[in-house]
Amino acid sequence: MSDPIHFHRAGSLMKRAAIASVSVSLFLVLIKTFAYFASHSVALLASLADSALDLFTSSLNLFAIRQALTPADDEHRFGHGKAEPLAGLAQGAFIAASALFLVIAAVGRILAPEPIDHSVPALIVMCVAILCAIGLILYERRVVAKTGSVAVDADQAHYLGDLVTNVGVVLAIVLTTWMDWPLADPLIAIAVALVMVYTAWGVARVALDQLMDRELPDAERDRIRVIVRGHGAVRSLHELKTRQAGLSTFIQVHLEMDPAMTLADAHTVSDEVEKDLMAAFPGAEVIIHQDPEGLEVIPPGH
Repeated sequence: MSDPIHFHRAGSLMKRAAIASVSVSLFLVLIKTFAYFASHSVALLASLADSALDLFTSSLNLFAIRQALTPADDEHRFGHGKAEPLAGLAQGAFIAASALFLVIAAVGRILAPEPIDHSVPALIVMCVAILCAIGLILYERRVVAKTGSVAVDADQAHYLGDLVTNVGVVLAIVLTTWMDWPLADPLIAIAVALVMVYTAWGVARVALDQLMDRELPDAERDRIRVIVRGHGAVRSLHELKTRQAGLSTFIQVHLEMDPAMTLADAHTVSDEVEKDLMAAFPGAEVIIHQDPEGLEVIPPGH
């Protein structure tokens, strides 16, 4: 079974982070729209497109988190945790598409350069955007550290890219307006697009790992083995299977115990091992099968 208290606390943190993200992204879209129409900077357009994408994906995150936190029901016995990686995969796709749009816009600006107007208001807007992005990233990192949420982690990855974008815009405005280098604006926009593609790959890779039921990292699996073998009545273990879906960690393992042990005692040992595992992995769903030591283990597929 999973820990409902941990699930509730983690879910509350995730929802607050998602709401904060939507609020910040909406504010950034509004001020960057003003700055773009005032300056006509393609690098600022890149930042505006990134923030508009953040607004969409943050809203998607909020919906996905609400779905992921929906309790298991008769049709979804293992819960709705995969709503999170599904949202993460969608975010990766949208980030990549946005990067392609920016490259096209930047190439057009290289072929037909345009001056940047009203650089001072644009710089003020971008400095405000940088401070907002830093604040949200720090907050979401704290939430990820406490919950392990894929959706919130993907969102903070977006804002890390947004932070790089904002710094790039400031650099582009300075180089173009005050150092008379018009190519700086589209070149920095292309650099931002490359950062976004890298971010998209990282987000999509984590989401795919969960959707494909990839095993937990080796260090975590070794940790599980140490906990199981730490119980005095457990002689060995086999058939360890793990996966992650949103907040939920799933652990299945076969325990090998004294063949002379009674069923009641074996059940007690299993409960104790389950309790130890859940203490180490809050929110985990643990399934344990008891086997007598010395039983021939038939490999899967045979």
